[in-house]
Amino acid sequence: MKRIFQILIGVVFIQVGYTQQLESLIEQGLLNNPEIQAGEIRYSIAVEKVKEVNTLPNTEFSAGYFASETETRTGAQKARFGIRQMLPWFGTITARENYTGSMAEADYVALVIAKRKLILGISQAYYGLYAIKARSRVLEENIELLRTYEQLALKSVEGGKTSAVDVLQLQIRQNELLEQQRILRQQYVAEESGLNNMLNRDEDIPVSVMESFVLPAEDDFIISDSVAVHPELLKYDRLYESVLKDDLLVKKEGSPMLGIGVDYVPVAERTDVSFMDNGKDMVMPMVSVSVPIFSNKYSSLGRQNALRKKELNAMRQERFNTLKTQLAEALSQRNSARIRYVAQSENLKKAQNAEEILIKNYETGTIDFNDVLDIQELQLKFQMNIIEAINSYYNQMAIINYLSNQ
Repeated sequence: MKRIFQILIGVVFIQVGYTQQLESLIEQGLLNNPEIQAGEIRYSIAVEKVKEVNTLPNTEFSAGYFASETETRTGAQKARFGIRQMLPWFGTITARENYTGSMAEADYVALVIAKRKLILGISQAYYGLYAIKARSRVLEENIELLRTYEQLALKSVEGGKTSAVDVLQLQIRQNELLEQQRILRQQYVAEESGLNNMLNRDEDIPVSVMESFVLPAEDDFIISDSVAVHPELLKYDRLYESVLKDDLLVKKEGSPMLGIGVDYVPVAERTDVSFMDNGKDMVMPMVSVSVPIFSNKYSSLGRQNALRKKELNAMRQERFNTLKTQLAEALSQRNSARIRYVAQSENLKKAQNAEEILIKNYETGTIDFNDVLDIQELQLKFQMNIIEAINSYYNQMAIINYLSNQ
């Protein structure tokens, strides 16, 4: 089973959008994240519990001294020593091991789920950093572009072709973009800090992020029912199996227990008479049976397990429906992101063509800087929309990777 879940974890590394930097971050997170470490400890404890139940009940030793000696034909009884061992019904210890082992398997699946969620969280944080960095770079490019336009406007003012108002408008627009850029820097620091916390390392450690992402030529085909073997559902399967094994354990524990033992009684020799076996010690083997006559406890546990199985089936079905819905939504959002990316890329090309026309008009002696600002705002809008489409695409791919096992 471990090998299967290792494959389920490893599948995310071959999906689109997982760069070398991101894979390195994920590996660090799986190694250092406190939640993952706690989950591994819980699983180790569960494995140890299997060894814990592979034991017999405590052996009982007893000793007693006759304050008032009991006289027998062979002599006076001085003391009594005994040893007893209760033995569970045949197969009870095996049933306990099976039940405890099934609970350990459920803990292991929970660990796998935690790892996959961590991979999702790290991936989304990484793509968030890319988006912030890309937006900041676009803002810087547009600020430089506005500075170029400002120089053109100043020359036009000197030549009497435009007014100083146009220059002020360009400067105001630059200040607005600078403000947005400073806000993005603060967002980047916060996002980087959150990612470093997931990796359980110092918040100030810089994160290396790719400069640009491109959408793949084609999208992977995802089957909607691929969530059927998702670890979140496998966890319910393991819990259901544990209830089945608990049913068998309840039946075994409701069976009689056998006890074996021996009593030893030292006897003092009689001095008033001599005969065979005078002062011979007594040894008495013992056999006992512990019968659960009042079995309401075990009947109740059986009914509880029956209800528990119904509950787990309902919970599994509900989670299966939720995962399918989430996968359908992620696929829809991924496809929508591609549509937005294509449309906004086309719009950006047209806006750049319009900018070239305006520059040519300046060379001929006429330019309307209001048109310049309008085109610049359109370009910035389209560039930001492209970045958002790329960020959305890869975020949805991260969710799809979490939900599917293809």
